[in-house]
Amino acid sequence: TSRNKDWWEKMVKEGCGFTRPWLDLEKNEIQQYIHNPQGTPNEQLGPMFPADILSNVDGKDVLCLASGGGQQSAVFSLLGARVTVVDLSAGQLNGDRDAADHYGYQVTTIQADMRDISCLADDSFDLVYQAPSMSYIPAVREVYAEVARVLRTGGRYRVAHTNPAVEFIEMESWDGEGYRISLPYALRQVEYGEEGSIQFRHYLGDIFNGLLGEGFSIQSVQEAPYHFQEASDASPGTWQHSQLYLPWIFAIVAKKL
Repeated sequence: TSRNKDWWEKMVKEGCGFTRPWLDLEKNEIQQYIHNPQGTPNEQLGPMFPADILSNVDGKDVLCLASGGGQQSAVFSLLGARVTVVDLSAGQLNGDRDAADHYGYQVTTIQADMRDISCLADDSFDLVYQAPSMSYIPAVREVYAEVARVLRTGGRYRVAHTNPAVEFIEMESWDGEGYRISLPYALRQVEYGEEGSIQFRHYLGDIFNGLLGEGFSIQSVQEAPYHFQEASDASPGTWQHSQLYLPWIFAIVAKKL
């Protein structure tokens, strides 16, 4: 946890794309994205799929879990939701406060581990939205249990996961024809250097059965639409190029029964 926290603080200082607040959002563009995800002119909304997760959030209590940075929280707030953000990184939470100051809405920010959100009351949220942050913890069930506790009955949980089949493929592994799988599927943990992050592979059984075991009903599953993007000029080994070949992310929408 300490290593990953330090790594994300470093990402904030370096201006990583996942840490820069979205300060050019327009409410009408967000609404357009909800109704026509392929037709919105604002491409940065693309990671917030499925688009209908943004529907009917006006006046609702939304928790952005391990999703700091002033991005998702800004979208929900502009749609009229009451937003709380929990993130391990102080720098990421600064981004949420910067976005709130920029647009003029209120946001609650809490620095905490996603596995322990005991500071939040039971049955206090209508929607929990989680970016693909599960790869930084060893067991998903701990998070699922906390989400089930803070969600109201009938509340929805949108959680993104990294596809375990491509979890540890390095973008630098492009060999001229494709990206190489070089680590065995049984390997569940990788450390990226002495000061880099520590990440974990979660098998599909863990991901889906864990939700069912915590009393969720799975409503939908959607892969990130990145592979449909036009990126013919992207250089091999870049994030944009790898997205054409590797199904990195998928999202699950589950309902608390």
